[in-house]
Amino acid sequence: MAKHNIGYFFREGMSNMFSHGFMSFAAIGITVACLLIMGTFSLVAVNADAQLKTLESENEVLAFVNEDYTEDQAKGLQSELENLSNVASVQYISKEDAMASFQAQYPDEQMFQNNLKPEIFRDRYAVHLKDLHLTKETVAALKDVEGIDDVNAYEEISNGFITVRNIATVVCVALILILFVVSIFIISNTIKLTTFDRREEIAIMRMVGATNGFIRWPFVYEGFMLGLLGAVISFFLQWALYEAVARGVATNDTLQLIHIVSFEQLWVPVAAVFGGTGILIGVGGSLSAIRKFLKA
Repeated sequence: MAKHNIGYFFREGMSNMFSHGFMSFAAIGITVACLLIMGTFSLVAVNADAQLKTLESENEVLAFVNEDYTEDQAKGLQSELENLSNVASVQYISKEDAMASFQAQYPDEQMFQNNLKPEIFRDRYAVHLKDLHLTKETVAALKDVEGIDDVNAYEEISNGFITVRNIATVVCVALILILFVVSIFIISNTIKLTTFDRREEIAIMRMVGATNGFIRWPFVYEGFMLGLLGAVISFFLQWALYEAVARGVATNDTLQLIHIVSFEQLWVPVAAVFGGTGILIGVGGSLSAIRKFLKA
């Protein structure tokens, strides 16, 4: 493609974009809406997945040893626990260690701590899991180990993050498909208006021997610019929205357990996806519209 043709196509594309201001605005608006909704649910899913990975590395299941077991008997259970499926690591915690941990966790309860004795606590194992999805099955396997009397596992927390991630993923995919089709439809109709207004010019260009490609390219540029502009606007709106939510979570005492992934870690893939999707929507809509005005 000659350089002078590129300049011509660009100018024609810009002219076409402004000739139908309202429809161009509608096309950009629906693209922004599509990308914002897609981005929001995708980022929710990313954060839920990151939270799950943190829980998998930090969350522990406590397996309490039978009170009648001696320390040597309690330590003898470690190899059996390590051999269970879905167990990543096992750490033995003696009564003394459990008491020390309790005292460190509640340093202000001096009156209560003065009466503490190691015998009040039980030997236990901190069990880290490989996959939180299998928490229920692993807890059942731990309880079946002879010498383990009780198991504490916060299944509700891990299941909550799994549910959020799965719902966000499903909703995100469904909305992307719906809004993608709607976006292409809006942009396609925007381009159709332009081509309809210029149908006589297009007919003359064809009569003098202009190729379909030469006629098509200005409309492709128009769709490209509409999609790219929508992507840029939606990216900065998404950034502002994400930072606002992150600040809100950080300052809310009831949400301190939730760690929001910094947008600085995500902006490159977000920008790439927004840009690629916006351009695909714009160019796809343009090609869909102009194809009906040209011979195959």
